[in-house]
Amino acid sequence: MLEDEEARHCTQVLRMRVGEDLTLVDGKGGRYQGVLAEIGKRECKVEIRESQQEYGKRPFRVHMAVSPTKNMSRWEWMLEKSTELGVDQVTPLLCKRSERTHVRMDRLQKIAVSAMKQSGQAYLPLIGEPMDFSDMVTRAAYPQRFIGHCLPETKSPLAQNCEPEKDVLILIGPAGDFTPEEIEQALSLGFEAVSLGNSRLRTETAGFVALTAIHFANRSF
Repeated sequence: MLEDEEARHCTQVLRMRVGEDLTLVDGKGGRYQGVLAEIGKRECKVEIRESQQEYGKRPFRVHMAVSPTKNMSRWEWMLEKSTELGVDQVTPLLCKRSERTHVRMDRLQKIAVSAMKQSGQAYLPLIGEPMDFSDMVTRAAYPQRFIGHCLPETKSPLAQNCEPEKDVLILIGPAGDFTPEEIEQALSLGFEAVSLGNSRLRTETAGFVALTAIHFANRSF
């Protein structure tokens, strides 16, 4: 059964009619082929004809922890595009120089769901509750942990440092970058500093570039 908003989207936005084929995803790796069987006032009934589990599953997970931007629409754009490309978790990272500490979790969830459906992904990324930088680097338990910062030091490109088929956590800082103290703390806890290119990138651009580099390293495009 499709109810409420999903039913409205099916019948009013997509203008589907009884007997038409449609594809459903559950956000947990399930992808279903079905036929629209009935249309009610607030729900639709779909007859499932074929199902597939773990559709598009990758042998690695990607967690992006990105500082919220002052103009939140930029962060939302990054979340949308990252969902389309393929990401497992996105967490607002609260740093000393972050320009925003409050985010609307319900809005972010809707953006991710919409991007998942539009792109044909079967996995919905987890939108983590905002987390303090120190808590994130202290609790992180990923085999690959990276931090992208702008301080002038020799750093290897992320795509060269990322090992294929291993879970990844990448930290992206605010407009004013991480503080030297934050960078030092992350490095002391096993994070590796990486480069995202020669240009100074906006926060949301850096997040998308980092995800692209990880996929490139895994040949998962």
